[in-house]
Amino acid sequence: MPTHRIGLIGDFNPDVIAHRAIPKALALAGEVAGVQIEPVWLATDKIEIGAAAALAEFAGLWCVPASPYASTDGALWAIRFARENEIPFLGTCGGFQHALIEYARNVAGIRDAEHAETNPGASTLVVAPLACSLVEQTGTIRLKENSLIRKACGKPEIVEGYHCRYGLNPAFRERLAAGELHFTGWDEHGEARAFELSEHPFFVATLFQPERSAMRGEAHPLITAFVRAM
Repeated sequence: MPTHRIGLIGDFNPDVIAHRAIPKALALAGEVAGVQIEPVWLATDKIEIGAAAALAEFAGLWCVPASPYASTDGALWAIRFARENEIPFLGTCGGFQHALIEYARNVAGIRDAEHAETNPGASTLVVAPLACSLVEQTGTIRLKENSLIRKACGKPEIVEGYHCRYGLNPAFRERLAAGELHFTGWDEHGEARAFELSEHPFFVATLFQPERSAMRGEAHPLITAFVRAM
């Protein structure tokens, strides 16, 4: 059985539910996909910016929850590497937020894009506080037809869990979606909860945490699709 090494972009904390769930979620997805998974934690302050060889060894990269990261620059570099080198990428919660920042700065031309959690006084907050906190909340997400996430999940709506206070600033939605970035999941109020890149083999980010299904012993279809993309 082949083995895939997956880099987990984030700073491991055993008290974070998602951090305990992700290795289990990958193992379950690997069982479904018929491969073994070796997850490797990549502490953001240890990611050497510009050191491509250190990331090229991974079959996939997952930017995990629990921001602010020790190094925002380290996380953004790893996300950019996955995007530019067509490495299968999954971002959840904080990973969704930082993938938006990376794309905004380096593709959409919003060079001063910032995150309200780390720079609340910035003038260009692409990631801003949510109108209602989603800490330990669940909700229904409507999925875009023919999107990667909908094909993976096999249905038009899913119910998922969150642990976040920040999301896309709606003021930047149209500008971000003018190119290859497509928002592909929305909550019941029409707020963006997932996006993907159309020109990338597999680049999907969700504000919700699909990895939580592993705590119930269930393989999540999106994570399985991520593993199969390798």
